[in-house]
Amino acid sequence: MPAPRTVLLTGAAGGVGTLMRGLLPAYGYTLRLFDATPIDGEPGAVTADLADKEALREAVRGVDAVIHLAGISLEAPFDKILRANIEGTYNLYEAARAEGVRRMIFASSNHAIGFTPVPAEGAPLIPVGAPHRPDTFYGLSKAFGEDLAQLYWDLHGIETVSVRIGSCFMEPTSVRMLSIWLSPGDGARLFHAALTAEDVGHTVVHGSSANTRLWWDLDSARAIGYEPRDDSEQYAQKLVADQGELDPSRPDHAHLGGPFCTDPPQWPY
Repeated sequence: MPAPRTVLLTGAAGGVGTLMRGLLPAYGYTLRLFDATPIDGEPGAVTADLADKEALREAVRGVDAVIHLAGISLEAPFDKILRANIEGTYNLYEAARAEGVRRMIFASSNHAIGFTPVPAEGAPLIPVGAPHRPDTFYGLSKAFGEDLAQLYWDLHGIETVSVRIGSCFMEPTSVRMLSIWLSPGDGARLFHAALTAEDVGHTVVHGSSANTRLWWDLDSARAIGYEPRDDSEQYAQKLVADQGELDPSRPDHAHLGGPFCTDPPQWPY
């Protein structure tokens, strides 16, 4: 499909949002920014909460697509996750439906399937059809978002690409991240593919670079036109020297969700 001209970017002040603000305009997009936190140097940004239904309606009005990054990005008490990630995502989809927006990109997470065991060396990669196995209330909210996207496709014809983001940072900071790292450049390439692919219905894709130590398959992402260019292996020698290799006997090393799969979840991840 033709590249959308105007894209609403929620969570624009967050880590991934800040990276995408700098990268996506090169693909020809005009970004409309939305965040609960004011964004310095962006006087046109919408400063509002996802609970503000009127502000959401105004924010989505006239845009061609939405990239939804907003919400709580770590574990939190359920009532906070409920308001920000579950009710907030529902509010956004309702605003998009009311304003006729037909393409959504939902920032899902590896934590929607966090208790999936990591594959042993030489074993098949984790398929995109792996069942939901959330590792936290946060992961549960991402599983909900994927199911909500499916409902709005089946019921209302709103297309969504749910991107299960691994770890999108300038460079990986742990040995675990070597397997799920999504470079900012590849993140922009993946979002661009998700915005422009035809007939996606509701498509779930894994969001990682072409890492040597990759844990999950990228077939559905490649099927929508994603061509990753980066590999985390350039950072491996230093990280392994500092932290050691992963130990599969440890719960925080044995599952895709890493430290989220402990009680309580361990930080940093």
